[in-house]
Amino acid sequence: MAVPGVRSLMLVGLVARIPLTAAGLALTFHVIETMGLSYAQAGLVGAVVTVGMAVGAPVAGRFIDRRGLRPVIVVTTVAQLLFWFAAPLLPYYALLAASAVSGLLSLPLFSVIRQCLAAMVGPARRRSAIALDSMAVELSYMIGPAAAVGLVTGLGSGWAMALIGLGQVGAGVALLVLDPPIRAEDDVPAGAPAAPRRQWLGARLITLLGTVAALTFVLTATELSLVATVREDGAATWTGLVIGLWCFYSLIGGFVYGGLSRPISPLTLIAGVCALTAPLGLVGGGWWWLCLALVPAGMLCAPALAASVDAVMDVAPASARGEAMGLHATALTIGMAAAGPVAGAVIDAHGPGWAFMVTGVIGALLVGAAVPFWRRKPGAVKAEEADAVAV
Repeated sequence: MAVPGVRSLMLVGLVARIPLTAAGLALTFHVIETMGLSYAQAGLVGAVVTVGMAVGAPVAGRFIDRRGLRPVIVVTTVAQLLFWFAAPLLPYYALLAASAVSGLLSLPLFSVIRQCLAAMVGPARRRSAIALDSMAVELSYMIGPAAAVGLVTGLGSGWAMALIGLGQVGAGVALLVLDPPIRAEDDVPAGAPAAPRRQWLGARLITLLGTVAALTFVLTATELSLVATVREDGAATWTGLVIGLWCFYSLIGGFVYGGLSRPISPLTLIAGVCALTAPLGLVGGGWWWLCLALVPAGMLCAPALAASVDAVMDVAPASARGEAMGLHATALTIGMAAAGPVAGAVIDAHGPGWAFMVTGVIGALLVGAAVPFWRRKPGAVKAEEADAVAV
């Protein structure tokens, strides 16, 4: 935090992500409540946004690598301004098309802030900085969805969406003013050609991205299962508390992980999240016991995410780090998108307890299948950077 610029970037990252975390819920409420349409139609809007984000993240990252941060932030900020102010006025099918474009041109805040933090603090402090950023993400997720519900309930979906649009514009403007570096001073300069994909997009990185998707698959399924469990116990009003405690456990885990002297393999941490999530369905005695049972898996959430980001940056050279972080964001999005249908089907058919078990086992199996392909190659990134400079 003493490194110049880090405090400002962390504060902007914390505040700027709140409207992003509120966006999905506000859009869902608008389709269901204001437009009077079905959950399926609201889910379709969310799905096209998700597909757009999955496609757009690596494209935005590649543009950042080639053209710098500011052009991408300007384009995506203007796109979000237009969408969020027009969306309340659009009929359903126009909203569906606009949502796809909005997802494609979403602000790349999550990946950009991590990339800039890594450039500012250097390799020695990168893991701690990313762990701190993962903790900030948890805080944003604790505030954003609750704020969306409050705004829609108090002001209506139209005003809520307009305020979310203003929030995203403010986030874009703040990044433009800060203009944080995307590469360290001793990295390849911005004008140098990017390292070819064949040098860094190999089995190791693809394996890591697959396990990242498994992580968010399990986390999203856990959230859905928690909501279903609390509702099943007739305590729906306590849902926010349960989710908040889960996020708090993750905050503690992120703090501990950031202070460790040695890194832990992201596959180990992700496997731990999956393995500790699976038996949650066996917890009986009421939802309050589930709050306690969440502690072990919850404490590994932020460390697993932070370790995966650190590993991506370890694999990808600085000249291609924006695209690599975009692929990381795509993997996160794919995992979240896949969790809804799978966990929802299991909850409907067998109850939330089985959803914990099934999704946790699926995630653990995916990580297990990735282990044979996971190989560390110390110094590989530096060698790739040297090759890029030589070219």
